Amino acid sequence: MPTQSPVAPGPRNPVGGHADATSDPQPERRADLHKQVPGESGEVTVVDPAMVKRAVSAAALGNAMEWFDFGVYSYIAVTLGHVFFPSGNPTAQLLSTFGAFAAAFLVRPIGGMVFGPLGDRIGRQKVLAITMIMMAVGTFAIGLIPSYATIGVGAPILLLVARLVQGFSTGGEYGGASTFIAEYAPDKKRGFLGSWLEFGTLAGYVGGAGLVTLMTALLSTEDLHSWGWRIPFLIAGPMGIIGLYLRMRLEETPAFAQLEKEARTKDKARRDAEKRIGLREMIFGQWRAMLLCIGLVLVFNVTDYMLLSYMPSYLTSELKYDETHGLLVVLAVMVLMMGVQPFAGRLSDRFGRRPVIAAGCLGFLVLSVPALLLIRQGSLLAIALGMGALGLLLVAFTSTMPATLPALFPTKVRYGSLSIGFNVSVSLFGGTTPLVVTALIGATGNKMMPAYYMMAAAVIGGIAVLLMSESARKPLPGSPPAVETEAEARAVRAAARRPATAGSAT
Repeated sequence: MPTQSPVAPGPRNPVGGHADATSDPQPERRADLHKQVPGESGEVTVVDPAMVKRAVSAAALGNAMEWFDFGVYSYIAVTLGHVFFPSGNPTAQLLSTFGAFAAAFLVRPIGGMVFGPLGDRIGRQKVLAITMIMMAVGTFAIGLIPSYATIGVGAPILLLVARLVQGFSTGGEYGGASTFIAEYAPDKKRGFLGSWLEFGTLAGYVGGAGLVTLMTALLSTEDLHSWGWRIPFLIAGPMGIIGLYLRMRLEETPAFAQLEKEARTKDKARRDAEKRIGLREMIFGQWRAMLLCIGLVLVFNVTDYMLLSYMPSYLTSELKYDETHGLLVVLAVMVLMMGVQPFAGRLSDRFGRRPVIAAGCLGFLVLSVPALLLIRQGSLLAIALGMGALGLLLVAFTSTMPATLPALFPTKVRYGSLSIGFNVSVSLFGGTTPLVVTALIGATGNKMMPAYYMMAAAVIGGIAVLLMSESARKPLPGSPPAVETEAEARAVRAAARRPATAGSAT
C-alpha cells in the first residue's frame, strides 16, 4: 500500500467519511486508503491498489451472477417449460418460459430509475449491496418454487415474480458496477480495470451454460425435470453471500466521497436541494450525454445479444445445425473473448476509447456479411471462424464500455443517468434483438438479416463515436485526477501549475 502523504491538517480520508484524524478510531490503519492530496492546483486522488482490486472483484461478481442466471435460464428453458408450463405443446411451453424471461427486461428501466438516483443520493456502495441481495434472492427463489404439478397455476406466477425481482435489481446493477469501478480506478488504468466487469459477464454466462450442459449430460431427463434443474439456481445463494461480503467491505468511491465532502461545506438548504436531483435533470439535463449513451449501448447490446443469445437458435432453427454443437461453439467463442478482454482494455487506455470502439463499429459494418456467410456454409470450421470473428469484434465494445459510459456523465448524476440510459437502450434494442431478427427473417425470407441488423447498429454506434469526446487517461467529469502513487500526484499538480506560471511570466 502507498504510504501516507505529508499533507496539511484536516480531512485526510473523505472516503471513510471521517472529518479529521482525531475522529477516526483507527487513523493509522485508514491512512492507507484512498486519499485526496491537496495542492495548489486542487486535489488529486491517490488510490489504494488493494481497495481497487476488491472493488473490481465485487463489481464483476455481481455481473457474473446476473449472467450466470441468464446462461442457466437460456440453456434450461425447455426443462423449465415442462416444470412450470405443462400445456402439452412444446412450442407453447418454450414461449411461456421465454415470456417470463422477457418480463425481466420490462422492469429493468424502472429499476434503473429507482436505484440510479438512489446511488447518487446515498452512495454507490450501499445501493450495490442492495441490488446484490435482491439478485441473489430472486435467483435462489426460483430454485425453491414448487412445480406446476404440486401447486398448479401458482408455480408460473411465482416464477414471474422472481424474474421481476431479478429484472428490477439488474436495473441498478450495470450502471452502478461500471460507475463503481470507474470511480475507483486510476485514470490511466480505467479501461483495463473496467474490462474485468465484462470478463465477469462472460465468466458467469459460461459458468451457467456450462453447468447446465454438464447436468444434461450426467442426469436422466426424469431426474433433470424432478430436481436437477433446481441446482444451478440454488447456487446463487452462496454466490450472493460472497458477493455481498465483498461489497460490504468496500469504502465509498473517492469521487462520491469527494462530492459528499464538498456538500458538507454548504448550508443545509443547498445540500437538500442538491440531494433532490430529479429524473428530469438526470435525463433532459444530460440529454446529449444520454443520447450518446443510448447509441453506444445500442451497438454494444445488439451485437452482444445477436452473437451470444440469438446465434445458437439461428444455427438450429434456420440452418438445421446440431443444437449441442451450436451451443458449444458459442461457449468456445466466449472463452476466447475472456482471454482477449483485458488486453483490449489496456489498448483502450493506451490509444483511447474512441479508436477501439470505432474499430469495432467498422469491423461489424465490413465483416458482418462475410462472417455470416461463413457461418451459413455449415461446416464446424467455417462456423467457428465466423463466430470467432464476430466475438473478437464484440470485444471492442465489452472491453471499453465499462470505462466509456461512466465518463459521459458528471459525478452528481453519474449513477442515475447511466442506469437510465443503459437500461432503456438494452430494453428497447438489446433484449428485443432475437425477436426482431426472427420477425424480419419471417417477413422477408432473407436469412442474412442478422448481418444487416448488426451493420445498422454499427452505423448508429459509429455516429455516437464521432460525437463523443475521448476520455482515456483523463479524470472523470466532476472528479479530481486519480493516480496510483504520490509521485504521480506531484507530477499532476506540477503539470497543472505550469500553464499558470508561464502565463504570469509573460
